[in-house]
Amino acid sequence: MLRFEFGLNIPAQDYLQYYRGEVKNVLARCADGRTVQFPATLLIPFVSSGGIRGSFVLTCDEGGKGAQLQRS
Repeated sequence: MLRFEFGLNIPAQDYLQYYRGEVKNVLARCADGRTVQFPATLLIPFVSSGGIRGSFVLTCDEGGKGAQLQRS
C-alpha cells in the first residue's frame, strides 16, 4: 500500500475548475518532497464554501489503483 501525505489550500473560486470538469486531476507536493497526482473527484467530500483546506492522506495499491483520500 502506498501512502502520500500533503496539505491543500484550494480557494472556492479555484475549485470551480475541478467542479466543472475543466481540470480532472489534482497535483500535490507531499510532505516528503514527492509529487502525487489523483482524480479531482476524490475531493468532493471535503469541499466547503471556502474551498478545500487541510492536511490529507492518499492511499492506493502499488499499481496506483483503489485510491482513497482522508483528511488527517
